[in-house]
Amino acid sequence: MERSRMSRAASSRLSELPLRVQDSNRMSMVYTTPQNKQPSFGKLNIPKPQSVTSERRTSFFGARTSGASMSRNSMMSGFGGTEKMKDARPLHDKSYVQQCIRQLHEFLNEQGYPGTLSSKTLQSPSTKEFVKMFEFIYRQLDPTFEMPNSKVEEEVPAILKALRYPFVLSKCSMYSVGAPHTWPQALAALMWLIDNVKIKWSSSKQELLFTDFCEDSDNIEEGAEYNKLFVDYTAETYSKFMQGDDTFEDEDETFLIKLKRLYNVDEAVLATMEEKYKILSDEVERLEKENQTDRLMNKRMERMKRQADLKQLQSYSVSLESFKTNLQNKASELSDELEHTVSHLGALKHERDELQHRLQNQKFTPADVERINREKRELQQTITTLSKSLEDAEQHKWNEEIAYAKLKDKAELKLAEYHKLARKLKLIPVSAENACGHDFEIRPFEYGPGSMVQHKTQIQMLLRKLISDVEEENSRFANMKLSLEESSEQVNSNILDKSNDMKQLREQIRKLDERLDCGMQELAREEDGWAEEVESVENHRKLLEKKVNYGYDEAVQQLKAAQQQYHLVLQETNEERRTVANNLASVFSTAYDHLSVTEKCVEDLHRRVQRVCSKAVEEDEAAIQKLRETLKSFMSKANRL
Repeated sequence: MERSRMSRAASSRLSELPLRVQDSNRMSMVYTTPQNKQPSFGKLNIPKPQSVTSERRTSFFGARTSGASMSRNSMMSGFGGTEKMKDARPLHDKSYVQQCIRQLHEFLNEQGYPGTLSSKTLQSPSTKEFVKMFEFIYRQLDPTFEMPNSKVEEEVPAILKALRYPFVLSKCSMYSVGAPHTWPQALAALMWLIDNVKIKWSSSKQELLFTDFCEDSDNIEEGAEYNKLFVDYTAETYSKFMQGDDTFEDEDETFLIKLKRLYNVDEAVLATMEEKYKILSDEVERLEKENQTDRLMNKRMERMKRQADLKQLQSYSVSLESFKTNLQNKASELSDELEHTVSHLGALKHERDELQHRLQNQKFTPADVERINREKRELQQTITTLSKSLEDAEQHKWNEEIAYAKLKDKAELKLAEYHKLARKLKLIPVSAENACGHDFEIRPFEYGPGSMVQHKTQIQMLLRKLISDVEEENSRFANMKLSLEESSEQVNSNILDKSNDMKQLREQIRKLDERLDCGMQELAREEDGWAEEVESVENHRKLLEKKVNYGYDEAVQQLKAAQQQYHLVLQETNEERRTVANNLASVFSTAYDHLSVTEKCVEDLHRRVQRVCSKAVEEDEAAIQKLRETLKSFMSKANRL
């Protein structure tokens, strides 16, 4: 209930005089009068008998006059003075006017305006179109309103004045609404009327929200205690306002504390509900973050990476197998050569043994011994040279293997760079955009040495042809670019000439508009002065008639009516207090049930997410275990090789 009064205060503040200090964090409680005391939209204020308390609350603004100690003059004079309020809105700013036109266009389209609308039409509408828009917007406030067929130019300013529009919209401006000097003022009046419509909608939504336990809430706010608090608060804030203050934080805080004490607001219950809401919102935010991370998708990405690594390992194992076969072939050749050398060495040993046997069984002359020793030394030298040549052959074999591995790595790097560049140029695969059905991919392990050279020459021929085609296309585009640049220069020169002509025409139009604005402003000032004089005389006459007709009998009747109403309001206040207490209890119980249901739903969602995550983790662990076993098997094969 306190929140609803505060929102009504903020909404009613917009419909009154404009704020002098734009402070969005400040909330003034001056206009927290119940809604039934405000004048109804679209109807004239008809005087009716009121209670003493309500009269005291709403009439002290008019009776108040600025004294000598005041630092400013009151903006609500009791005699309706002729002081004209200055409009603080930048109506002469074109960007602000265009923004208002866009907002008006959006509002009319959203609410289903029956006529045809366009941004061009709203730049300078006719009087008939303006009256149709005004009637459509005003019907949002009063659906029974009908615009009269005659004297429309007098009806629109009268309606705005009845709605307490703080600025003057003259009658003569209605004859030429689309003129540059009158359309901004008329557009500002329409935007003010749209703001009132939005305020009414927001207040109606709040009333619908609290109708189940705030029926006859106006009667509660009309109680004597509330009236006393409100009058005290209003007197304090208004006195400070007249002294030059624009903010009333201390008074607002004191007034809120008194209202909470009056309506028995339990701060502890509100604090506990806010803590529960904060805990639940944190839990929901955490669950949303967990859902956004999507652990299952991360595991799948890891599995795809592992599969890519597995493919790389398989390709590496294939290359290792081919390298192994080459090494085996070379090792078999070397083993055959070694067997031949061993057999030759065995034959030489056998011949040596025979010669030693013959030497032992027969007698030799010294010349034979010397000859034999010489042959022995020659054979030993031959053996050392052969062993040295064998070691050199093995070292040469090892160097050749290392050089072959380095050349193979360089060839693979160049081949990878070639494939990468070909994919970037859209030449690989065969179905690529620039391949034209040709296969530009080089597979070194699928071709022999002769077919590899043939495939290389074929690819080089295709690439030369592709390069020549690209160069021809580039030359054609360069020629086209030069022709387009020449045509662009011609167009730019034509545009420059036309822009100079446009500047001259705009300067002539501006001078004519200035002359027209000066004449219309002088006429508008004269009409405004006449209207203000007539209005001040009329207000003074009405006030004098009211004071003359005001008598003693009416005051006695009002006193009796106020006493009777006081007793009735006191009884109704007691009944409404009991009703509000019961309704608040039901609201808090309903909120608690809703929070419990929300907690159960969140727990259920948390359990389901945990089940899905655990299942995904188990599947990923099984896949990872399988990949590890595969990797171990490859590692064992590589080690065996």
